[in-house]
Amino acid sequence: MELVKIEKLIKKYIEAETTLEEEKLLKEYFLNNNIPTHLESYKNMFTYFKNSSLEYSDKSITLPNEKNSRSYMKWLSVAAMLIFFIGIFSVYQKDLKEKEDARIAYAETQKALNMIAQTLNKGNNAIAQLQVFENTQNRIFKTNK
Repeated sequence: MELVKIEKLIKKYIEAETTLEEEKLLKEYFLNNNIPTHLESYKNMFTYFKNSSLEYSDKSITLPNEKNSRSYMKWLSVAAMLIFFIGIFSVYQKDLKEKEDARIAYAETQKALNMIAQTLNKGNNAIAQLQVFENTQNRIFKTNK
């Protein structure tokens, strides 16, 4: 009967649903020497947990000086702000360059269209002169008939 209870507790333990009392019961059971073979791996696990809880370190922990930490944070915030402003400036410069490129393209297009207009005006003048020539020709040939 106890084995069935332990197996249920193991399932709950694996699902992370056990209470502290149930975990204590499992630890006591698996630290005992009378364990069925199909539960041996759990014995190794609980033995490891017990042994690792007994470990300790003699090293002392030194915390960083609060003054140095504040200084570090100040410089870190200054560096972050510089990076931020450089990013904003580069985006602004890119927009200015694109606007300038658009202005140049617009000016070049205007020059090309003016050249086309001038050429068409020359053609219109030539057509007007042809019209005068045709009118003159019609007068001459009509009077001679």
